[in-house]
Amino acid sequence: MNAILIKHGTIVTASETFQGDLLIEGERIALIGQNLSHPSAEVIDARGKLIMPGGIDPHTHFDLEMFDTVSSDDHYTGHKAAAFGGTTTVMDFVVQNPGSTFQRDVDIWRRKAEKAAIDYSFHMNLTRFDPQVAADIPSLVEMGITTLKVFTAYNGRLRLDDASIFRALRIAKEHGMLVMLHAENGDVIEVLVEEALAAGHTEPVWHALTRPPQGAAEAILRVAGMAAVAEAPLYVVHMNTAGGVDMLQYARQHGYPVMGETCPQYLFFTIEHLRRPDGAKWICSPPMRTAADNARLWEALEQNIIQTVGTDHCPFFYDGTTPILYEGQPVAIPGKELGAHDFTKIPNGLPGVQDRMPVLWTEGVVKGRITPNQFVAYTSTNAAKIFGLYPRKGALLPGSDADIVIWDPEKQVEYGVKHSQQRTDYNLYENWRLTGYPEKVFLRGRLIVENERWLGHRGMGQFIKRHAGEVL
Repeated sequence: MNAILIKHGTIVTASETFQGDLLIEGERIALIGQNLSHPSAEVIDARGKLIMPGGIDPHTHFDLEMFDTVSSDDHYTGHKAAAFGGTTTVMDFVVQNPGSTFQRDVDIWRRKAEKAAIDYSFHMNLTRFDPQVAADIPSLVEMGITTLKVFTAYNGRLRLDDASIFRALRIAKEHGMLVMLHAENGDVIEVLVEEALAAGHTEPVWHALTRPPQGAAEAILRVAGMAAVAEAPLYVVHMNTAGGVDMLQYARQHGYPVMGETCPQYLFFTIEHLRRPDGAKWICSPPMRTAADNARLWEALEQNIIQTVGTDHCPFFYDGTTPILYEGQPVAIPGKELGAHDFTKIPNGLPGVQDRMPVLWTEGVVKGRITPNQFVAYTSTNAAKIFGLYPRKGALLPGSDADIVIWDPEKQVEYGVKHSQQRTDYNLYENWRLTGYPEKVFLRGRLIVENERWLGHRGMGQFIKRHAGEVL
């Protein structure tokens, strides 16, 4: 059995920081301690470096069809990008197809993910509900999928009515599952979009102006109330508003079993970015808000009101008519130019799976907004606990998978599209100077990233079956 001994590093977990050595045997962590030795292990000197668990991104969309195109990263290119940013496990969303079964829908995504480069699991979108669907939900648990995502927006496409959401919450409670919520008010959005288009408003900024933040806040509290009645846990995805944070805090203070996730883009960018000539680059749902919303979300991280930082990684080319070279091959996939004359036709989504950990470290830890232990909690451990991966993932413990990042806290990177491995023609953090970056990334004991070198390969990622998670 191959052994690797990482010595003289600073071990950082969600709860502790200490000097120590870490021994890997095969795919697992064998031992953590002081002055460890092994007769045949490869020794890595991590002096001056941090040793952290590999990141877990709980919210990604690879190879997702949308608006006559498809997200530009698939389950290889996106996984590879994730690894370069320190993430070793990602969680994607399976589409519920009309007239299909959960098994068939999951099989489609399993085939898409045969090229996986890191470990992965799935959430199930629940966009259709009837007695047969209700009866079939427990079959997902047998497949190792313990999460359902529901929407209060996208009328006529993805949205469920409140009664169906409530029934789904009760089924989830019965079977140890977790419901995830996309919180906006679909009725208000439909009215405002119709009015905007009738008035000739087609620019990207109208994407945000027709999705008011009050809709997110009321949807969070409304569904949190349902969760409380059902005594079922609820996880609110991609939170982007100060009002939403207020509602999450209120619900948690009143004992509702509700948790929240935000994404890096909502910490830095605002509606003003959508007013730029290239505003389509910042189109995602829910949209960017204001500097005050940014500030409140940072407060939520500082005060542990929000539990995780995902990405909602769903990239599209800004100009899909012009090929870019990716691994020596020209790639052109229709992108945001599809909505050049109508904001409702701009594919909704952004790149971010590689950016998440380095950007959050620079802006959060280096600037003193969050501690290194909070960083590990938000980018790895909390997601592992909430989504039933812990302690196999998200932990530095004997017996855990050896998903490990050796982090150089002093490394400086001039970041942007040329540095990123994401298959896109732009980057939200173009020309940002980052301090702190992965030096080595291990997946189940195998070195897959070393500085700028890719040592992984297609198909090495494993599907991870999950058990019931925790309410944090």
